[in-house]
Amino acid sequence: MDHTTVGSATPPGNPSFAGKRAWPGRFLAALALSAAGAVAASGAAGSLPGIVQLVDAGRFAAAEAAIASSLADPALSAEERRRIAFERERMRRIRLDFSLTRDQAFAELRGKIPDLTGAEFEAWDAAGLLEHMEIDGERRWFNRAPSNLFRLSAEARARSDPPVVLVDGPMETANAHHRELRDAAIAGGGMGVATRRVRVTHSLTVAADAVPPGETVRAWLPFPRSFAGQQESIELTGSAPAAPVVAPESQMQRTVYLERPARAGEPTGFEISYELTVHGRYRALDAEKVVPARITPELAPHVAERAPHIVFSDAMRRYSREAVGDETNPLRIAQRLFAAVDRIPWAGAREYSTITNISDYALRAGHADCGQQTLLLMTLLRLNGIPARWQSGWVYSDGEYANMHDWGWLYLEPYGWLPMDVTFGRLQSGEPAIDGFYLGGLDAYRIAFNDDYGTPLYPAKQHERSETVDSQRGEVEWRGGNLYFDQWDYEFQAEVLTAAQADGVQGTHITGGEGA
Repeated sequence: MDHTTVGSATPPGNPSFAGKRAWPGRFLAALALSAAGAVAASGAAGSLPGIVQLVDAGRFAAAEAAIASSLADPALSAEERRRIAFERERMRRIRLDFSLTRDQAFAELRGKIPDLTGAEFEAWDAAGLLEHMEIDGERRWFNRAPSNLFRLSAEARARSDPPVVLVDGPMETANAHHRELRDAAIAGGGMGVATRRVRVTHSLTVAADAVPPGETVRAWLPFPRSFAGQQESIELTGSAPAAPVVAPESQMQRTVYLERPARAGEPTGFEISYELTVHGRYRALDAEKVVPARITPELAPHVAERAPHIVFSDAMRRYSREAVGDETNPLRIAQRLFAAVDRIPWAGAREYSTITNISDYALRAGHADCGQQTLLLMTLLRLNGIPARWQSGWVYSDGEYANMHDWGWLYLEPYGWLPMDVTFGRLQSGEPAIDGFYLGGLDAYRIAFNDDYGTPLYPAKQHERSETVDSQRGEVEWRGGNLYFDQWDYEFQAEVLTAAQADGVQGTHITGGEGA
């Protein structure tokens, strides 16, 4: 997920960029050309696929004409009408993400590199290190392209004055917690160790007059699901306004629903507070014990393609072959794919709702954030017959750091489902068991809200979502439509309770679900 940081100076990412690839700009240009060519070849620019391709190619004027023509067709179904209309909204969101002119992007970079020259800017841009998009023939740069450059280029970091310091999340460096988990898991069997009791407050505030006074504002705030050995004993301790509607455990993206009327000149606020018990996990894996999984009906969906974001394209198959080689052991295949995706450098991401195929984007863009890396790894694992699934939520430390984060799970026989966090990647401790922690292990400083991507909310949302893939910040709408991220703000605070505070946990616990 796009890391909009709360309580942290910079978003997390892989700490080391040695040997990371900076794919040349021709790959990005090829995406636009191939999309435009596909539209021309198909002659179906007025169809939904044709409109999607026009938008991806940056041909917004042509897309708008095709949208208007399509929506004028009275035979269009309600679902087709909704999906076509969303392409108009997607263009608006892309313009919000790609808002910088060349002069603005250059000026922002020159604020960090005082002696930056135009030729250097052009060279970095041509190398694909400054993400941009051609929109109706005009090049526009991604809002975060200047800051992302310092994660993608050691040369740019060396030139910065004052020096740019990359700050990563607390669990992205090997520490005592990883060793605590390893030791406790080995002593106790690997399930539900290094337990923490956590208190969370999550708020969402809609800007004043974003909704006409008297209209009902509807909000969905993320809420955790229960899994034995990962997180449980979940207690909703408060909400504002009152009368919350808590989604059932069966919702793969679980939320608390609230509503209240808008008042003139005042922001409209929502807040929930809750506590839960979070466990860490660690499993020492032995490749000699691993055999290909028998794909049962329960596992079958987790080895399948799932368009639009998990597609076994020719490019994906080539990348897989290069990474896997002639390896046949499922664990070693997973390790090779994990390492290959880990080599893609982390960078702040554009909004997921603007990207047609996220795993393909991560493969081609030369950088990716946590959700993009996770979807890419899931696609590669499934392509190799290894079941993989999604999970996401927030990571945090003791009141000082909190950030949205995405990770996943893979299935290996005889171990069953195991967590994987390719963005935290391979640690650099010098201890093999610790270095490989995040392929099979999970720290106790994260809360999961989502056990799948792109699934419905409860109660059902009436308008398009701001985040079509995930649910971490929240969602808001009113009778007149969705409220996008530029119309509201949010805050997430997590406090790890002391033993005395956590002792005697009681109340009506919202629990249930199956162990992961």
